[in-house]
Amino acid sequence: MKALATALALLAATSSAQAAPAGAAGTFEKRERDWRNGAVVYQIIVDRFVPAADLEGKRALYPSPKVLKPWSEAPKAGVYLADQKLNSAELEFWGGDLASAASKLEHIQQLGADVLYLNPIHLAWTNHKYDAFDFQKVSPEYGSREDFKRLAADAHQRGLKVVLDGVFNHMGRNAPVFKDAFANPSSPWRNWFSIGPQYEGGALVWTGYQNLPELKLENLVVRRHLWLDKDSVVRSYLRDGADGWRLDTAFELGQAYLRELTDAAHKEKPGSLVVGEIANYPDRWLKSMDAVMNFTLRDIVLSMTRGDIAPAAAARLTERLVKDSGIEAMLKSWVVIDNHDIPRIATQLPVTAQRRMVQALQFTLPGAPNLYYGAEVGMTGGADPENRGPMRWDLVRDDNPELVWVRKLIQLHKTHRALRVGDFRLIDSQQLFAFERHTDKVLDTRVVIANPSDKQVRERLMIANAHLMDDTPMVDLLGLVSPAPTVAIGPGFITVDMPPHSALLLQPRPKAQGGYNRYKRVQ
Repeated sequence: MKALATALALLAATSSAQAAPAGAAGTFEKRERDWRNGAVVYQIIVDRFVPAADLEGKRALYPSPKVLKPWSEAPKAGVYLADQKLNSAELEFWGGDLASAASKLEHIQQLGADVLYLNPIHLAWTNHKYDAFDFQKVSPEYGSREDFKRLAADAHQRGLKVVLDGVFNHMGRNAPVFKDAFANPSSPWRNWFSIGPQYEGGALVWTGYQNLPELKLENLVVRRHLWLDKDSVVRSYLRDGADGWRLDTAFELGQAYLRELTDAAHKEKPGSLVVGEIANYPDRWLKSMDAVMNFTLRDIVLSMTRGDIAPAAAARLTERLVKDSGIEAMLKSWVVIDNHDIPRIATQLPVTAQRRMVQALQFTLPGAPNLYYGAEVGMTGGADPENRGPMRWDLVRDDNPELVWVRKLIQLHKTHRALRVGDFRLIDSQQLFAFERHTDKVLDTRVVIANPSDKQVRERLMIANAHLMDDTPMVDLLGLVSPAPTVAIGPGFITVDMPPHSALLLQPRPKAQGGYNRYKRVQ
């Protein structure tokens, strides 16, 4: 009897240990229910996305020194306008608006994106709208709050979420509230800004740009206006249909105020997203927000691609980043390669093989891939303003290889569970960048291997996944390596031959053997 009791106790302990995957299953199912995890984000500048239906009828909305440009013309560097305290390129417009953007939501939907992210739309003087006059109003060139509501409602009907750009560190010098505060010491807005002779130009401005006076967030009235009150900017736009906020220069707000803003957004709309533009190492900032624009991950990938960081080191750095940040926050953080502040990916990486490899990593590393409008059709453009050219709708053709490739990446990302919500595990390598994305189901496992060098690499790699069975074929899903490689998992190992600047996305695909299934008793 004592032996039987011991055996039963051992069986119970074993059963308890084996029950852990059920909890893991709940974790991954919960992640799948959260739209923020692994979402494909499509970013647009409203002025540059789709020309308005009646551009001539809108011309009065662009008074001199503003200029309305033809859609066929690309942006060029401007000259400094001393009276405006900004560059002439900031006053050149192409005429897109919210209604015209809504007319092309089908393109975004057909790409397979999950989120439409709009660069700032609030009332401002420049084309980029980072110099707000009034956060509560939409710039008339773009339309009105009602136009935004209609856009958001249309997007939601198509299964798209909408994220707005919050520029809460500063306003524009021509904002009525700032002009009154600057001229009148008794102005009710005086304490919204830092004004005095100790500042160049008479007021504290963002990084020396005289057109961008900083807001004094220590003033509770300012924070109530921006995010705390029921009718604040953050909360009222969420009620209008926004599903989240991307915060410009979020590090400027500081962690305490970011936490306050995030809590206010979640109070107004549970499950909404607050993602910060943080170029710093992200770990501590992720205690204040849901996610960051993951510039650290971007730097790892591009530094490796340029040869500045060895692939094995890059993989270890990525593992450290995931560990420090936490996988839950990483899955929500945007994987950025290019955007309105960075040269376009086709300009950064003109060699197609390198670009394909980097994009493959963008869509397989943990996070939400951030696709900048036009990247899907191969638009080029250097530093601002060249990277903000009008959308090239003439390139949206089914035979465009860039479009075919990006559609494939999005489809892979969306249909393979591990790529959207899976955990990350480093694969040790000497010459390659290799990792595993995995869930509670062994056949969800996807192995990603990249060779950023300009040489062919053959290497034997250990895949530390106990449930991947010996002699299971591993099938590549990307098609960047030709002919298709023959890879099978051995006793924890695979051997790969990687051409220069290539990537593999390997899926286990057990052999069909007359009903026999060696995976029958593992998940």
